[in-house]
Amino acid sequence: MAAEVYREALRLAADIRDKYLRAVTYAKIGYYMHRAKHPEYKTAFKYAFNVVSSMENPFLAAKALIEIGTYLWKTGSKTSRKVFSQVHEAVMGFPQPVRDDLLEELVVRLLELGMTDDALFYVMDMEDTIKRNDLLLKILRVYLKHGNMRKAYLIINQIEDEPWRSIAAVETVKVHLKREEFGSAIRILTELKSEYWLGEAMKEVAMYLKTADVPRATYEKFVDIALSLSGETGSDVLNSLLVGLGAQGEVEFVIGILERLPEGQRIPVLEGIVSASADREDILRRLLELLKGDEFEHIAGFTMDRLLSRTMSDRYSSLVKFIGNRTREDAVLVKVATYLAKLGDFESAWEFASKVRGHYLRSLAFGSIAVAKLKTGDIDGAIDAALEVKDPKWGSWLLSEILTKILELQTEGEINEDIEAKAESQRAIWEKG
Repeated sequence: MAAEVYREALRLAADIRDKYLRAVTYAKIGYYMHRAKHPEYKTAFKYAFNVVSSMENPFLAAKALIEIGTYLWKTGSKTSRKVFSQVHEAVMGFPQPVRDDLLEELVVRLLELGMTDDALFYVMDMEDTIKRNDLLLKILRVYLKHGNMRKAYLIINQIEDEPWRSIAAVETVKVHLKREEFGSAIRILTELKSEYWLGEAMKEVAMYLKTADVPRATYEKFVDIALSLSGETGSDVLNSLLVGLGAQGEVEFVIGILERLPEGQRIPVLEGIVSASADREDILRRLLELLKGDEFEHIAGFTMDRLLSRTMSDRYSSLVKFIGNRTREDAVLVKVATYLAKLGDFESAWEFASKVRGHYLRSLAFGSIAVAKLKTGDIDGAIDAALEVKDPKWGSWLLSEILTKILELQTEGEINEDIEAKAESQRAIWEKG
């Protein structure tokens, strides 16, 4: 019964008037006959070739051969490669742009079939550089996916135009990094002519080095490349690289590099490390221990801002107290007191709040303690905290706010943590008055 079905299919296909569709249909029937282990499947392909030989339109004949070759390949037939070669020979005699269009179709089909070497061979005959380079990149990615670095380098050397050559280089660098072939990655980086694409490649390096266990000598080589870049691109690349290294724990190394940079370039890197390491108190501690003066104060304040924007955690208590003991800035002490108060460590929070000298900032420090105490139901403790601000104006203001919040808690069942915003509003009123 099955044999009759295929014979009937072949008979019906003969009635298809469009020769292109008839040839392709014969090829499809041959493919499915092969899958069904029908011994006469070659007959179907023979019919397909006979139809092509009678076609008067060479363009459609070439397209039909691509389809026939595809189905032959799926049967495992070696003849398919000869069919694709026949297509190539025929197409080379076509005028442009038809020639390149058909070559593109042939190359794409070969890639779909996994015939990557054949695709590379035929793509080089394309005259349209944009199409050729786009296809070369597709072929490159196949070789990179399978780890064929020799062929990958062959393609890079075949591409002369930008940005394709640089894109190919960056794609190859990514693979070398994953394979931990750092020497090869560095060699490609040094050969890149475009500063923009070198910058893009270095950003890939920075992303990789955030998690990789790489020898320090390798870091230094990548940093040297980044330092060789100029302008905004160079700064962005170096910053990304150093942030990645710092977040990985190479804090001392990063600080050593920062000493060679202008002051204005240091702060963004340090802030980047803090942001990338917000869940690593050990790295934050080591970073802050290495900083001095205004740089320490700035990063200490930035670190406290990051911690206050996250869920409070006792594991940061030691780090926060370290910052409180080292800082000379009232604004930072306020943040330290606020964090510790939110943790419920009122004794330490009180200690650091007491060091705040400015009346306005002192009101913020003790205000945060008072609000935290109210949240625990300690009304007397909240009032005591408010009374620690001795300045007549700010002391009165804070006491008023805390008394209001006591009533707010009684009636609403909760209180808003808006002491800082209200203090800023009050200060603006007094300054205008």
